[in-house]
Amino acid sequence: MPRLVSHPDEVKIVSRRFGLGADHIDRYVELGGYESAKKCLAQGPDWIINEMKASNLRGRGGAGFPAGLKWSFVPKQSAKPKYVLVNGDESEPGTCKDHLIFLHDPHAVIEGTIIAGLAIGAKLGFIYLRGEYRYLLKIMEKAVADAYIKGFLGKNIFGSETEFQVITHSGAGAYEVGEESALMESLEGKRGVPRIRPPFPAVVGVYGGPTIINNAETIATVPHVIEMGAAAYAEVGSPRNGGTRLFCISGHVERPGVYELPMGYNLKKMIYDVAGGIRGGRGLKAVVPGGSSTPVLLPGEIDIGMDFDQVGKAGSMLGSGGVVVIDDQTCIVEFALRTISFYQHESCGWCIPCREGTDWLKKSLMRFHAGFGEAKDIDNIQYLAENMLGRTFCPLGDAAAMPMLGFVKKFRKEFEEHLNGKACPFAKHMEMAVI
Repeated sequence: MPRLVSHPDEVKIVSRRFGLGADHIDRYVELGGYESAKKCLAQGPDWIINEMKASNLRGRGGAGFPAGLKWSFVPKQSAKPKYVLVNGDESEPGTCKDHLIFLHDPHAVIEGTIIAGLAIGAKLGFIYLRGEYRYLLKIMEKAVADAYIKGFLGKNIFGSETEFQVITHSGAGAYEVGEESALMESLEGKRGVPRIRPPFPAVVGVYGGPTIINNAETIATVPHVIEMGAAAYAEVGSPRNGGTRLFCISGHVERPGVYELPMGYNLKKMIYDVAGGIRGGRGLKAVVPGGSSTPVLLPGEIDIGMDFDQVGKAGSMLGSGGVVVIDDQTCIVEFALRTISFYQHESCGWCIPCREGTDWLKKSLMRFHAGFGEAKDIDNIQYLAENMLGRTFCPLGDAAAMPMLGFVKKFRKEFEEHLNGKACPFAKHMEMAVI
């Protein structure tokens, strides 16, 4: 379970109620909860969407798409009902921040869902939790039930003539359903495989109705944006990247945990100051900046701001904000093997490049790490990964291929050291970073 930690550089917006008993509705209200929803009910849809656009809040699930812009894509008139779908299927290795929101501040997710519904004219919202988060489902179900009792959900929310209902739903533990179209399939009771797009969810989503889908952290941030005001929230972060985000720092650091820091916060400072540096005084070998699907960065590449644009320019992705720190006693070949083993296991098998590509990458790396690899295998691993990119129905293929390319291109010498039956040079003292 991720720990509640703190650092002087933190700017507590999303996490400001953590540890204060806000999972109980009376305490949440006492701390200012549901006031943002009431304000949005009075202001109307156009005002809400404009505020969200001005806030520069970008999706916290990985893609970083501007939330307000996404909401504006939903047609104002629709013959079918509109829906809000909260993606709480937090399955990216290295990521554990949504977990804390559901645990400590579940009503923020409910309030953000209400606001999103008001923005697009929806009457129903779904909160979808990761299958392994079953114990958090009880917390969310109680929070939803309490909101109904208070009149914050139902036929006449906050004493108005507006209706908004919320349903909680749990998955079955599949990484694939973190992808939004597979998430909709799963929610509808079908196998969690991706849909071909277009049409996109904003037009044809859940049960064929216009749907907005946002990550749980994004939705939980919405009430804070309304409370602070869009301009004030945007000012906290960096250009085009408003506010803060919950960064999950794991691996070989002295103080692993979840920290709320401004968008654009320096990655090097995050590792050496916020997280206390490399554990045991060892050297830094590499950093995975945004969850296991993001390309690795070398020590000379980490003096960058952690936002979607700056990390992108550095050749990686901010992703889900899962920062995995790898020390100089770790075998990158085995790290790559563990990474691809996860994606091979989680591939839904719907399309051949992903199903076969992840399997062959895993087999190649297993043979390689066992000391039976040949020089041509290094190029074959790169070739396989390159031919997966952009050739799958959903981003899982890219998520598996991109880190493999990074490992091979930046640590080719280490791969070569495993050739000709040589034992892994790190076998005696290796302690794998946790992902």
